[in-house]
Amino acid sequence: MTVIFSKKCEYGLQAVLYLAAKEPDDVLRVDVIAEELRIPKEFVSKILQSLREHGIIESKKGKSGGFILAKNPNKIKLIDVVEAIDGLEVFNSCVLGFPNCSPDHPCAVHDKWGKLRTEAYNMLSDETIDQFKQRTLNKLSLK
Repeated sequence: MTVIFSKKCEYGLQAVLYLAAKEPDDVLRVDVIAEELRIPKEFVSKILQSLREHGIIESKKGKSGGFILAKNPNKIKLIDVVEAIDGLEVFNSCVLGFPNCSPDHPCAVHDKWGKLRTEAYNMLSDETIDQFKQRTLNKLSLK
């Protein structure tokens, strides 16, 4: 069960981590990424286009075309991927969806969610994708 991110964002994070785990010059076709991550090709293609529009990955055209990271993995933070796909509203809104939830008018879980939300935001903002290369490779080999 996902608590914070959409399925699209989860897949986007997986795709970026997968690209970061590969050799820096490896250009990967969408069907290879989809197969390795077990995500429908059409869905992966749309996600990768969103990430390209936000400057996180690049697409290469031609016979040996595909996708590659747009910059060094130590320059891409997890929060960049989340922002590109889901936006950052989840870190500013009520987890229960109450429109007027605030510190002055809190919902039932406002204080506890606020702490978790801040911790999640800080972790995503502090960590760059290069820090997850080995764990990503290990996870992929278990599939």
